[in-house]
Parts: sequence; structure tokens; C-alpha cells
Amino acid sequence: MIDVVRHRIYALLLAAVFSACIALLTSPAALADQTPSPPGAKSYIISPQDGDVVSSPVTVQFGLVGMGIAPAGVEKENTGHHHLLINTAVEGMALMEPLPADDNHIHFGGGQTETTIELAPGAYRLQLLLADHNHIPHDPPVMSEVITITVE
Repeated sequence: MIDVVRHRIYALLLAAVFSACIALLTSPAALADQTPSPPGAKSYIISPQDGDVVSSPVTVQFGLVGMGIAPAGVEKENTGHHHLLINTAVEGMALMEPLPADDNHIHFGGGQTETTIELAPGAYRLQLLLADHNHIPHDPPVMSEVITITVE
């Protein structure tokens, strides 16, 4: 009888350890090793301004305060590279993962601070998000305010 109780206790302990390991391995911190951003770091769009009516191609100028720019793949403290978000948002768990590269998430892994993009006529939501050498947003995220522009 004592052996049965002992085996049940071992089984419960093993299950608890296994559950703790799974929880630790699937936690956000384990999924992505986020790079810290310094206090006061801020990304912003210099041009165009919120509410501007522009024609295509559109030149977008990036601003950054409190951090420096480094190309993707270069790991250097307090640096990152820009990503331009077009008509999309990155939030929640997505802020802990590498950013995708597509028409709505444009990477500037060369360290660019400006781009000229072709946009069809319409309204657009633009936002900058700085990411580290692995395309993972910093913690806390360094992202600009959202601006809305209209392309004629």
C-alpha cells in the first residue's frame, strides 16, 4: 500500500515538473529573446504628416530619439532598424516575435532612415516599429504614433 501511494506521489510530482517545464518553454520570454530599449526611446515619422494628402510615389522619412540605427544582423546595444507598417498593426504576442516581411510590413534591414514607396490612390495608415538585429521588436516596443495619409 505504501508503494502505491509513493508511486502516485512521484507521478504527481513528475506531472507537476513536466507542466512547469512546458509552461517555461512556451512563455513569451522563452519564445523570443527580446532586446531591451532604453527609457525615453521614441520612433516617429518625420514626413509625411498625419492627415497629409500626397501623390505617389510617397517619400517617408523616419525619426528616432534615444537609440541608434544598425543594420539587421548587427547586434549592438541600444540600436535597431526600422519597419514600416502599412494598414496593419503589430500588438500583443506579435510584439515578441520576428516581424514578417510582406506588403504590410516593410523591413529596412540596411539601416535606412527614409524610403520612397508606390501607393495606389486611397487612405493609408502608417506606423514605424523599431526592431533588433533579429527583427524582433524591443521591450518595451519603440513605435511611432499612427499617421493617416491620403494618396491622390
